[in-house]
Formats: sequence, C-alpha cells, structure tokens
Amino acid sequence: MALILIWISLAFLLYVHVGYPLILLAWRRLAARPVRKSFWEPPVSILIAARNEKDRIEAKIVNCLQLDYPPEKLQVVVALDAPSDGTDILARKYAGKIVNVLSFSQHKGKAGTLNGAAASAKGDILVFADVRQKFDRRALRELVANFHDPSIGAVSGELMLMDESGREAADGVGLYWRYEKWIRAQEAQIHSMMGATGSIYAIRRELFTPIPPDTILDDVAIPMNIVLRGMRAVFDGSARAYDQVSASPKLEYGRKVRTLAGNYQILARMPALLSPLHNPVWLQFISHKVGRLLVPYFLVLLFVANLFALHGIYLWLFCLQGTWYMMAWAGSLLSLRTPVPDAPRMVAAGREVRRP
Repeated sequence: MALILIWISLAFLLYVHVGYPLILLAWRRLAARPVRKSFWEPPVSILIAARNEKDRIEAKIVNCLQLDYPPEKLQVVVALDAPSDGTDILARKYAGKIVNVLSFSQHKGKAGTLNGAAASAKGDILVFADVRQKFDRRALRELVANFHDPSIGAVSGELMLMDESGREAADGVGLYWRYEKWIRAQEAQIHSMMGATGSIYAIRRELFTPIPPDTILDDVAIPMNIVLRGMRAVFDGSARAYDQVSASPKLEYGRKVRTLAGNYQILARMPALLSPLHNPVWLQFISHKVGRLLVPYFLVLLFVANLFALHGIYLWLFCLQGTWYMMAWAGSLLSLRTPVPDAPRMVAAGREVRRP
C-alpha cells in the first residue's frame, strides 16, 4: 500500500507542475483561439481602491493622467476606504472632470470599496488598478484593444516584477511569477485564464456584478464569474504594470497565505466552477487552481508513505525529500536573521498585505 501511495503522490505532483503545462503547450498549438485585437477608444473608467496610502496616492493618480488615452474618454475613480492618514486630502487635490474621489466614512474592505467605485463608473470598460504599481504609458490602449473582439469579457495585463537595478527579477519570486504568467498566457490562448492580475485588469462594465464585501481575491472572482457567463478572460502581455519584488520573505509569505485562503473562498462561493457542465474551462480550473491547492496534502502523503518504504530507490527518494525540507527550513531561518535595507518599502508592502 505504501508503494501505491508513493506513486500516486508522485504522479499527481508531476502532473500539476509538468504534465499540465505540457498539455497546455500541445493544446495551444492544436486549437489556439487568437484574440481579434484592434485599437479603438471607448469610454474607460479606471477604478482605484485604497485606504491609508498617502505616500503613493498622488503618484498613482498622476500615472493614470499621463496614460496615452484621450482625456475626454477617461475617468479615474479613486475610492477611499475610510482613510485616517490624510489620503483623501491629497487625492482631492486632483478632483475634476477626469478624477472622481469617493471617500467612504466607514470601513468597507477592498471588495466593498470596489463595488462603490464600479457603481460610480461611467465608462464602457472598467479597469481595475492597485495603488502601488505603475502602468506603462500604453497599457490602457493595449488592454482596451482586446474588447474589439466581442467574445472577450475580461483582459488581464502583465505585472512586471523588477529588482532594485530596474531589471526583471530573477530570484525565486520572479522566476515563479514568470512561470505563472506563462501558464496564464497558454490558458488564455485556448479559452480563458484562471484569474487576472489584480494590479491591471479590465472588464466590460455590463458584465460587472457586485461581489461580497469580504471577498479576498476580486481578481479571481470577477473574471471567473465572467467566464461562467460564457465570455472569455484573456491575457495580454503588452499591457504592463510595474512593481518591485518584495524585499521581505515574511511579506511574500503573507501574500501566499492570503492567496491560498482566497482560493478556498472561491471554491466555497462559486461551486459551479467545479462542474464540467457549467464551467467551460473545467479541466484548466481543476488542474491549475484545485491541483495547486492539493499539492501540500500530496507532499505530506508522499513523505508519510515513504516512511514505510525505506529501501532501494525509495530510500533515495526519502533522503531527497529530507534534504529539500532541511534546506527550506534553513532558508527560512536565514531570512529571519537577514536585515532588510529598504524598511519603508517593507512597511508599505505590509499595509498592502493586511488590507482586507
């Protein structure tokens, strides 16, 4: 029985991390569905939900105003979630024909604040943006061009994680993010990606439905709801936003935990995603989202089963697992002892993680 469990665990882990990407690659080559992209200029509303962001809010508003898009067709909705640090005062300096500032007196959480922003939007296309990341000047045009294809309901741009030298990050976080973006791009060329990049994504306004105020991952719930309604959610790497890679393993761990909790919440609240009768991208969703949620359990199963088969190649497998976990444990200890020079950025990123 131990050997059977070992091989089941190995097969599952290999499928999620190797088999599924290979299936996507072959599937895309056989049945790609290219987006009929064409540049046009519909009215657009950029939605920014923020709380205590006095150090960033002005730069974000200025970044939106400098985008390559006709000002008469642009609306920037800055929705503030009961700020207590003067963010609202700074934001109102830019209020006018383009910038609309909504300041809620009671805490709503990010999802509730986005609902309020969407209710005030006038554009045909809603663009969701975070305060921390900056848009490339042509990002808006590139996003909007995808909606010329009537089958497209949502579009995600590409978040570029940069290191301190201004180059794309090549550390563990940066490499994982590049892998994740590649997976999303393959999925989108077949039908739809399994969620969007929260810092830069857009949808048709008529497809927006308010989400529960305690929603953790709006960038998964909103696009997947659109997919369930028969529209596609695609990825466009030419629409870019830029951010610096996290300087703190603790903060990165916090983001991963938040994402994990958000994915479980999605499964509980959107059970139709688990049904091949209702979800047009059921195989992709099970392989990508559900598969990754199950990976920790299969890792534990593999380790425990291996304890009962310590002979031959299985002994080597056990030693390999033990070495891997010891290295991970040692790395976590080193990260706790290593000082991080950019303290302000750590504090700012921490606020982003703790925001509901």
